[in-house]
Amino acid sequence: MSAEFQVLQVTWESHAPQLTAIRQEVFVEEQEVDPAFEWDEIDAVAVHLLAISGDQPVGCARIIDFKKIGRMAVVKPWRGCGVGQALLTKAVAICQAQGTPVVKLTAQTHAISFYEQAGFEATSGIYQDANIPHVDMQLQLAK
Repeated sequence: MSAEFQVLQVTWESHAPQLTAIRQEVFVEEQEVDPAFEWDEIDAVAVHLLAISGDQPVGCARIIDFKKIGRMAVVKPWRGCGVGQALLTKAVAICQAQGTPVVKLTAQTHAISFYEQAGFEATSGIYQDANIPHVDMQLQLAK
C-alpha cells in the first residue's frame, strides 16, 4: 500500500458512491451503526472531504454550516497513515476561512486524544450516540 493520498473538497452529489463506501465500511459494517441512523438529509447540504489514493477512497468527513465536523472516517488499512489528521486539518481550515470562531464535533471516546492533539477540548461528559460512547468537543479558532 502506498501512503500517498490527497484530500479533496467535494459534494454529495458528485461523490456519493465514494463517500457512502467509506461510511458503510467504517460505521455500518465495522462499528455496527444502524444504517437508518447513518444516512440523513444533511449529506445533501454539507461540505464533504474525500481522501483518495489513486482512485481508491480511503477517508472522509463532512462539515455542517462551516462550524461542525462530522462523519469522519478512515478505512482500516489507512489508519495511522496521516489521513485522519489531513482530513481534520483541511476541515478546520475550511471553517476558519469562513470566519467561524469555534469548530465543534462529537468524538468517539477512543478518538479523544487524536482530537486533543489538534487542540480540541471536551465540552461534555460521555454519552451514547448510535450505541457508541461519545463526547462533545470544540476548538477555539484564532481571530
